[in-house]
Amino acid sequence: MKFGRRAAVAAVMMALSLSAVTVGGAQEKKDPKEKEKGKGFKQKSWDEVTDAAVAYLKATQAEDGTWSKASHPGITAVVVTGLLKSGKVKADDPMAAKGLRFVETLVDDKEGSLAAGENLRHKFYVTSVNLQAFKASGLKKYDAPVDRAVAYLKKGQTGAADGKKEDDPNYGGFGYGPGSRGDMSNTHFVLDALVAAGVPRTDDVYKKTLIFVSRCQNLGGEHNKLPWADKINDGSFVYVNGAGFGGAADAPKPGYGSMTFAGLKSLAICGVSKDDPRYKKALEWVGKNYSVDVNPGRQEGAGGQGYYYYLVSMAKCLHTLGVDEVTDASGKKHDWRAEITRALTLRQKKDGSWGNDFAQWLESDPNLDTAFALIALSYTRPKK
Repeated sequence: MKFGRRAAVAAVMMALSLSAVTVGGAQEKKDPKEKEKGKGFKQKSWDEVTDAAVAYLKATQAEDGTWSKASHPGITAVVVTGLLKSGKVKADDPMAAKGLRFVETLVDDKEGSLAAGENLRHKFYVTSVNLQAFKASGLKKYDAPVDRAVAYLKKGQTGAADGKKEDDPNYGGFGYGPGSRGDMSNTHFVLDALVAAGVPRTDDVYKKTLIFVSRCQNLGGEHNKLPWADKINDGSFVYVNGAGFGGAADAPKPGYGSMTFAGLKSLAICGVSKDDPRYKKALEWVGKNYSVDVNPGRQEGAGGQGYYYYLVSMAKCLHTLGVDEVTDASGKKHDWRAEITRALTLRQKKDGSWGNDFAQWLESDPNLDTAFALIALSYTRPKK
């Protein structure tokens, strides 16, 4: 995530996916798939993998119900959501109940956010993950704060209370909080929260969001007329659509895996059909760059840069699209559920956790990585 301190702030956003520039670099020699070739390797079942992850998180929970609070208080909600969505933990389980009680302390009744005391820069992210934890619990007592949080998010959308017009590149987007520039990572987290809260797809918030999402895609045309849109034109999605990260406003912006899955999922949530050029071009990019081993377009290695955030984005997207198989550029069909499960099985440590050699976006935090893994696995559960 990259949280609290600036360096750590957006990681629960890519974990939370900050840079839009493709990062090069030599691949590390470690390869989790080498485990398969070693002596004594045993392929675990989905239940064995998730049970081990739950046991790990139970052991690392602090007395106050939190996980990694020193890194960022938003991590606790991500863990709680992973536990609840796994189906292995119920809301009345002491572990989940303690985590939810901490999330309750972040309810701001006055402004409506679920990020009381948080820096304004990332209130939308924190509100979104906390809302999803509340909804994952299924408890009616959270209905009121969830409703207020929805109103807070909708009011803070660029082009709502701020009065900005459609010619603003950030129109329809969400950033770290009211008044901040929009980004694809915060925006898709907010969309997930709105969907979890049951906001009707006919609501105007989705129509506005679609304008911003379309302007984050490498696809020039009527939906994206920004100066960089047709420079690469491959259908991938970027983190921010304006100038930044050292690049000029018209400089090419290479997209990458986690943001492309986030963008494609967002198109579907906002009502774009499968026949729409935006949808088709993004899916084409996915086919050309299909992987469950790296976050395409980011630095590779053992796990890869933003790897666990990527798997969550991928699983949520393909689940939302109702896709059971992905056909890659060579015509090979992939059962993404089975492949994600296998990739995570190979990377799981003996204590049930996951880790990443890349510290970027807080993925050096095993609590966060394990929570992301559980969320991804919640979409790959074998059908009975």
